[in-house]
Amino acid sequence: MKLNVRKAVMDDLDRLMEIFAAAKRFMADTGNPGQWVAGYPQRELMAGEIASSWCYVCETEEGRVVATFCLIPGPDLTYSYIEDGAWPDDRPYYVIHRLASDGTCRGVGSFCLDWCFSRCPCLRVDTHADNKVMQGLLARNGFVRCGIIYLKNGSPRIAYQKGG
Repeated sequence: MKLNVRKAVMDDLDRLMEIFAAAKRFMADTGNPGQWVAGYPQRELMAGEIASSWCYVCETEEGRVVATFCLIPGPDLTYSYIEDGAWPDDRPYYVIHRLASDGTCRGVGSFCLDWCFSRCPCLRVDTHADNKVMQGLLARNGFVRCGIIYLKNGSPRIAYQKGG
C-alpha cells in the first residue's frame, strides 16, 4: 500500500481524535492502559499543533488518513534532564510526539518514523514503560534507549534518540 505524509489541517481534527481513540483502545489491549489518560491528547492541544504546523497525517493513496504524529523542533524542556543514561550529543534535534494509527495499515508506524528521519537527521522520542509495542517499533527503526526523562507532571518516560 502506498502511503503519503502531509501536514494536518483543521478539517482533519475529527479524524485525528478517532485515531487517538483507536490507539488508546490498542494500548489498553496490549498492556498499556495508563499512557494517554484524562482525555489526552485533547482536541484543543491538537488544534494548536495543527495551527503551529507541527502535526502531520499519513494517508493512503485514496486519501484515507490512517495515522498521525507531531514533529516538533527542539529543544524540548522535558528532555533537558535525563537520568539512568545520557543523550549521546547536544546536536539540534526534532521530537516526535503523539504517533498513533487507527490499526488498519500494517507498517505505518515505521513509515512515519522513516519519513521523519529522512527530513531530520537527529530525532528524539519518549514512551511509557508499559508501551512495549512502541519500544519495539523504536528499536526496530534504529532508535537507541538513552535514559529516563520526566513529563511536566512528573511521570517518567523512556527516552530514545536516532541520529546524532
